[in-house]
Amino acid sequence: MRFEVDAPADLAALDCNCSICTMTGFRHLIVPASRFRLLSGEQALSDYRFNTGIARHLFCHHCGVKSFYVPRSHPDGYSVNVHCLDPGTVRTVQIALFDDGDRDAATEALAHLSRD
Repeated sequence: MRFEVDAPADLAALDCNCSICTMTGFRHLIVPASRFRLLSGEQALSDYRFNTGIARHLFCHHCGVKSFYVPRSHPDGYSVNVHCLDPGTVRTVQIALFDDGDRDAATEALAHLSRD
């Protein structure tokens, strides 16, 4: 699977403290849908939804990696795992906490990230 993201080399990413993100080490780069392009491998993606069904957790059904997904907090964009970006494309990463314990406030503070 190959994808592109329009993003600067100096990234601002989120570290969500929910159980899934904590266990998988997912670091979120949230971008508007217009700044994300799936170049190949769509047929290899499996879609998993739970709870509200809004988030589209997309996994490679060959290797099990979740490189990106449509988050419940930003359904108008994509959350890309910073760990899955090509080496050499990222210079620095500033990490901020996304507190899943206060999801509404955390989501509202970051609503602008998935808008053009």
